[in-house]
Amino acid sequence: MKSKLTVVALAAVVAAGTATFAVPASAASAKVQPTRCHTADLKAGFALGGDATPEMNQTKKQTQAFIWFTNQSKRTCTLSGFAGVDMIGAQKTDGTWSVARSSKKATKFPLKHGDTVDFSITLLPVAKSTPQKQKFVPAKFLVTPPNEAKHLTLKWPFGGQILKQDGATHPATYLNPIGL
Repeated sequence: MKSKLTVVALAAVVAAGTATFAVPASAASAKVQPTRCHTADLKAGFALGGDATPEMNQTKKQTQAFIWFTNQSKRTCTLSGFAGVDMIGAQKTDGTWSVARSSKKATKFPLKHGDTVDFSITLLPVAKSTPQKQKFVPAKFLVTPPNEAKHLTLKWPFGGQILKQDGATHPATYLNPIGL
């Protein structure tokens, strides 16, 4: 009986247009935290400017390539952790190489509409004279944002080849978390 009376009283208040709702003080002051960015929220690419270009022609030391994510959605979202990166090789013998992660710690990055954050991939280039079975020739990168299942496909724009070590315990080619 009480529930019928409450429903009738609520209907009368709403019909009269005088409904007011009390919001607890804790809920009124709480800010809505942005949720994670989804693949559809982002566009991605390789950083191409000056010092962002990896030195693929030198073979004496590691170099870095940078991949950026830009929030193209209308909402603020966050990225945190490691992207998934699978390199697809240009040679028939290359196949696909899932790049190992570094041991660096991740930080959360809020991205407003139009904001960009990047991450680096450390690479160990090798000479063209290196035997084919020891080198990986990158063609495409399948880049999956953290905690997502769908990837973005990027064409490798830098040329060169990388020492093939896709099964190594401590490879010289690895990726860093978002923001590093």
